[in-house]
Amino acid sequence: MQKFLKYKKEIVLSVLLVFLLALVRLFEEDFYDPFMDYFRSDYLKMPFPEYDSLKLFFSLFLRYALNSLISIAIIQVLFKDFGLSKFAAILYLAFFFILIVAFFSILNFSDQENNLLLFYVRRFLIQPLFLLLFVPAFFYQNKISKKNNNS
Repeated sequence: MQKFLKYKKEIVLSVLLVFLLALVRLFEEDFYDPFMDYFRSDYLKMPFPEYDSLKLFFSLFLRYALNSLISIAIIQVLFKDFGLSKFAAILYLAFFFILIVAFFSILNFSDQENNLLLFYVRRFLIQPLFLLLFVPAFFYQNKISKKNNNS
């Protein structure tokens, strides 16, 4: 109970930020994404849907940006380390470029054989999956760093 009271502010902020991530997901229908219905159906046997490349890019960018900013805020609340948050922001930016190039490359230069790959690339663009990877990695890094400093 003492730990809860000690970290009450961080817990409340973290829950609020996770709620914001849930709101992004709740309002996913408001983002332009013709692949949403496509991947809910039997997409392995269907051709890619028609889409507006520019609209799709900006929609994916907006959703990725919202998830990334909220995720970086969660990392800042959990670790209270601006350097770590800055590093996470750089990683998010780098991964966005890699993923968006991969996404549109698969769409434009590939056939339907790669629709499962497209599914997973899109998933990383629209969901805050990197947060699930970064938080344990940063906790582990902090633990190792503290252990090495105490030695």
